[in-house]
Amino acid sequence: MFTKELFAFLDELRDNNSREWFDANRDRYEQHVREPALDFITAFAPRLEQISPRFEADARRSGGSLFRINRDTRFAKDKSPYRTNAGIIFHHERRRTATTPGFYLHLEPGRSFAGIGVWHPDGPATHAIRTAIAEQPDRWTDVRDAPQLELVGEQLKRAPRGFDKDDPLIEDIKRRNFALHAPLTDAAVTRKDFLDRYAGLAEHGAPFNRFLCDALELPS
Repeated sequence: MFTKELFAFLDELRDNNSREWFDANRDRYEQHVREPALDFITAFAPRLEQISPRFEADARRSGGSLFRINRDTRFAKDKSPYRTNAGIIFHHERRRTATTPGFYLHLEPGRSFAGIGVWHPDGPATHAIRTAIAEQPDRWTDVRDAPQLELVGEQLKRAPRGFDKDDPLIEDIKRRNFALHAPLTDAAVTRKDFLDRYAGLAEHGAPFNRFLCDALELPS
């Protein structure tokens, strides 16, 4: 569904990040970025239902799984009006009322990746996940070491309060983000079998999200 024209558009947008340029190239955005992304979300929906039925594929043009291309620059030092990537998030059904994990797809020239888990959870959610890691070490290491995926994210320098600094999993407990990551080449994203490739990564990472859901007392 995605073609090299998607990456060409985003590459040019990075060098011409202005409303004037975007307005002149809006048709390219619609044809090569937004419409293929919405088609991908629609096509992935039945696969997601099989993999993790508590997560949602929402193909609305606004307010759904596809991130807006416009940036919120109100409190940002960088006043560039547009994102230079396309982001797709498959949220948990409870995401409006709780901190929840998700399945993510990031499309950017030379920097695409699939992500699974939760990024920057709030304090109570972080503590709940750390507690689950400490109390269920075997289950955690099993889901953490999912095929084709790698645990990523920032860590504290010291053991968080209330946790044993000598815990064998202290390096994971010290994490501030709990997410799995798989880099994707531009060529991989534009292959005809990319939907299958992404679905395979989501299937490998689904037990990780179930662990997080259980830690956060969410239906999984």
